[in-house]
Amino acid sequence: MDEAPMREVKVWDGWIRLVHWSIVLLIGLSYASIQNGWMKTHYWSGYAVLTLVLFRLAWGFVGSDTARFFRFLKSPLAAFHHLRGFPKPEPDREIGHNAAGGWMVLVLLALLLAQPVTGLFADSGYGDYGPLAKSVASETSDWLTGLHHRIFNFILVAASLHVLAVGAYALLKGHDLVRPMVTGRKTLPADAVPPRLGSPLLAAALLGAAALLVFGISRFG
Repeated sequence: MDEAPMREVKVWDGWIRLVHWSIVLLIGLSYASIQNGWMKTHYWSGYAVLTLVLFRLAWGFVGSDTARFFRFLKSPLAAFHHLRGFPKPEPDREIGHNAAGGWMVLVLLALLLAQPVTGLFADSGYGDYGPLAKSVASETSDWLTGLHHRIFNFILVAASLHVLAVGAYALLKGHDLVRPMVTGRKTLPADAVPPRLGSPLLAAALLGAAALLVFGISRFG
């Protein structure tokens, strides 16, 4: 039997890819900076993460089809059914996130939002503190500082699971999930309907608004 015709389809816009790979680099920078005592770098890295996550959340409502939450967030039952058939090799027909991957995206975004937000209130006790640390009681700041440290461990666990899942899709199902996140394009059946891509002007405006908001917060202290 002849194989079904395939074609390249653009599934990920440049904004999604910018957020994805920038956060990968920034998480590494945040860890390296705190380990080496580069506190100024650590703060600006956190501000950058917060800016990107706020933009990604907004883009999840008004952006490209594959970025929109209501497009890829399915019921937990749908995610379970997807995972139940995981070991079975089959062609990759997903235009965006699959039913299980959508929930992983939500978990990662929640953690990546909580990490810099708690950092805004954190106080190291050695003269370094977030711009909002003095706006709350010292006990609250101490609690949020501890939470800030713990959340990073959850991010590492979630990111590790994400990487393992990508590897498992490649080994067990033959799905290459990395290349589309680099190039934006994916090989799909010829009858696949390309997703609608969001407005670049709207994306730039949202990213600028997020950056201005975070910059304003950073000057609070």
